[in-house]
Amino acid sequence: MTPAAAPPPVVWDVPLRTRFRGLDRRDGVLLRGDAGWAELSPFWDYDAAESAAWLRAAREAADTGWPDPVRDRVPVNVTVPAVDAATARAIVLASGGCRTAKVKVAERGQGLDEEVARLEAVRDALGPDGRIRVDANAAWDVDTAAARLAVLDRAAGGLEYAEQPVPSVADLAALRRRTPVPLAADESVRRAEDPLAVARAGAADVLVLKVQPLGGVRACLRLAERTGLPVVVSSALESSVGLAAGLALAAALPELPYACGLATAQLLAQDLVAEPLLPQDGSIAVRRPEPDAARLAAARADADLDARWRTRLAAIEAAALAAGGVR
Repeated sequence: MTPAAAPPPVVWDVPLRTRFRGLDRRDGVLLRGDAGWAELSPFWDYDAAESAAWLRAAREAADTGWPDPVRDRVPVNVTVPAVDAATARAIVLASGGCRTAKVKVAERGQGLDEEVARLEAVRDALGPDGRIRVDANAAWDVDTAAARLAVLDRAAGGLEYAEQPVPSVADLAALRRRTPVPLAADESVRRAEDPLAVARAGAADVLVLKVQPLGGVRACLRLAERTGLPVVVSSALESSVGLAAGLALAAALPELPYACGLATAQLLAQDLVAEPLLPQDGSIAVRRPEPDAARLAAARADADLDARWRTRLAAIEAAALAAGGVR
């Protein structure tokens, strides 16, 4: 009996509730294999060669599935975009009981006063026992980062860590010698030719792992084991179909000392599943939701975006093949 052919890829496009990472919308492709639905959604600034890792992650999810979990719930942080103080406070209060907040800073066009007000509002919403981390997306140089973190640490009543405040591994290592605020590496891992360089240089206290850009759940587990650093699993602003892979990684890690950045379905104005992966009492239950037909139909991309994605998908597949296939 001839096996049934896999359904064709589905291109989707949804609005965001608040501008985030310079984006007002999020789009991607859903693939389906024997193990279930998977998401492929590299940002548009990733070329085909970089996006091959995202395809490996999608093929793992669709064709192989993920390792067995060692926990059934994953603690998560609420993500606070670069919004005004009142909106920041409201986001935290509506977060589903999250006791940790990741606050975006270093937004172009904003100043330190706005960041301080945002952090103070988040602290007020969380209370004295909540944890606050900031994410600068590599926007600062070492001197600026050292000065800014001193102010932001006071405004937050103590920062849990600062995520990628400076661009390079060398910058992180230099900054780590100048600030008492712990540092987490994100871009220096997921966009690096050598993701182990951060650990070798003693440049970070925490490793931020994102399943898609690092090539899948198993690839992330191997990386975490080799670095020996504490891990925070974070999303790449996926739909709940893609978030399930991050949840699977967080559920499979031997230790999980930090809340994970997987509550980002809250940032989407609409999702692709009937019951999105949203926090309750500060954590998300480990599960794998499937796309809902009506919601997927509502989120289907228009003809122009659909054509762009199909052209891009072919280029990504060719790049993956040239690099030795989708492993």
